[in-house]
Amino acid sequence: MPPALELRGVGAAYGATTALFSVSLLVPAGQVVALLGPNGAGKTSTLRVLCGQLAPRGGQVMADGDDVTGHSMRQMAGRGVCLIPEGRGIFPGLTVAENLQMHSHLRPGVPVKELQEIAYQRFPKLRDRRKQLAGTLSGGEQHMLALSRALTTDPKVLLIDELSMGLAPVLVEELFEVVRGIAREGRTIVVVEQLADYALEVADYAYLMRLGEVVAVGQPADVSDQIADLYVGGARGAPAGPGGPDDPDAFVVTPAGTLVHRASCPVVARRGDTRAADTGAATLEACRLCSG
Repeated sequence: MPPALELRGVGAAYGATTALFSVSLLVPAGQVVALLGPNGAGKTSTLRVLCGQLAPRGGQVMADGDDVTGHSMRQMAGRGVCLIPEGRGIFPGLTVAENLQMHSHLRPGVPVKELQEIAYQRFPKLRDRRKQLAGTLSGGEQHMLALSRALTTDPKVLLIDELSMGLAPVLVEELFEVVRGIAREGRTIVVVEQLADYALEVADYAYLMRLGEVVAVGQPADVSDQIADLYVGGARGAPAGPGGPDDPDAFVVTPAGTLVHRASCPVVARRGDTRAADTGAATLEACRLCSG
């Protein structure tokens, strides 16, 4: 069986700003894939490419073995790819019941009330709020509604961006328990999450991203030890002095700027035009990614 989704050496950008550098990943059908990494790693951009919201600049996007590079978000939705964006993705001026009705046309032959009832059984709180404007719900309830609204489309692949954002731990646990249930139904899921522990608990395997690139991939047990280093971004502390060119803790600076980097910094690793930095120069500033 071909992967539900696949990226092959995909690059992407917002105008002149590159967001992804030759990203390759597989999303097997019926499995849960976690995309983890610090802010600016390219996780959301990867989801946007997968759902057709962001057109790639190079590389291929595959779905069920078909080349869908350049397909629109509407075309990808027609293939069963559904994105729950960061910020919940609901219609705040509509009631809960109306939100659940919005995509009922994608399920011809299934009564609206049946779709709503499925959501209410999954999240009983929504039944009590069915006549309430979605914008007046609590943050946790809005996330519940976003999940429920997406599931009314019966997606083949569910892309979830930052489910935990702005929520108390008890609500995060409740929502991820629902994600576990959805996964047990055999649905394919890609989840972007800052709270790595929650994502790794439900994932079959994970991709670790940094600065628009995949830096590691494996089963949760294989990548969990690398999570801390990924978020910290290398050794902390202000530059103390230059080292040799082969020393991973040596300090370098890109000719195009005045930022001092450690040689092991991912920014430096992506460029071949670095040189040893004069760390005594008063005009140089430390890179926040690798120097803390």
